[in-house]
Amino acid sequence: MKASYLRQRLKPWILPMAMACGLVAHNHIGHLSFLTPWLIFLMLFITFCRINPREFHITPLSGWLIVTQIAGAILAYGIIRPFSEDVAQGVFICIFCPTATAAPVITGMLGGSVPRLVTYSLISNVTVALLAPVLFAWMGSADIDLAATTLSIAVHVGPLIITPLLLALIMRRLTPTLHRQIGQRQDITFYVWALSLFIVVGKSVSFIMDEPASKIPEIIVIAIGAGAACILQFIIGRRVGARYGDRVAGAQGLGQKNTVLAIWMALTYLNPISSVGPAAYVAWQNTINSMQIYLKQRKESATRKQ
Repeated sequence: MKASYLRQRLKPWILPMAMACGLVAHNHIGHLSFLTPWLIFLMLFITFCRINPREFHITPLSGWLIVTQIAGAILAYGIIRPFSEDVAQGVFICIFCPTATAAPVITGMLGGSVPRLVTYSLISNVTVALLAPVLFAWMGSADIDLAATTLSIAVHVGPLIITPLLLALIMRRLTPTLHRQIGQRQDITFYVWALSLFIVVGKSVSFIMDEPASKIPEIIVIAIGAGAACILQFIIGRRVGARYGDRVAGAQGLGQKNTVLAIWMALTYLNPISSVGPAAYVAWQNTINSMQIYLKQRKESATRKQ
């Protein structure tokens, strides 16, 4: 059996296996957590090497997605808050947090427009960095220093997005041959993403396991709310994207979230238990991503056999 054939057969199962391994080995993930930003950096760098700077355009798709993201977060918080502040904050942060830095990777795997998604990812992260202090203060954290919080969030997010993009653009200019060769190796990002998923899932499980037993009912409600928010965002994003000719970029832009940043923001500025929302969102969004990749590869396999 050829190695390429074996890889193709195993590929649809690699992401679910990474999640399962993260669940089983969650007690030991802490030793690997320092790798996460470097793995995200590597994935983005390889992905950005396939992008032509002339393809970057702010389109109506980006505008509608960012309006949906911000308005949806505020609306969800307002509806749920009368019943539970903690659940409201947990769902809010799942919708409000920006597009995942790794979203362009999955978008490329699914055949969507990477430049469109990268453009929206930048808009989403900058918008969140600017609005987070104001919205967190509105939600009760009135002692927040607006300038310091904005800078803190920007410093946390910015380097992971901007640095690999700048490096890819510099290499495109100075070493075009090497740049082209790296851009042609997009398959590497899939396996780097699987390793990242293993670490993030393990960290999330460890966090939830540390919560006291009395919080279990509330944790379950927040986790279900995160799942509902995840599914709705993928559906709405896909429909918005369809209006502008890119269902994949729309779905991934709105549905795939930077959960690492979301957990940090929840722990730092909201009620700590609200961080269960983005922790659960990790499993929800990567289950959806795994299903999408599996279905796409099955479709491609069926097409090749015809």
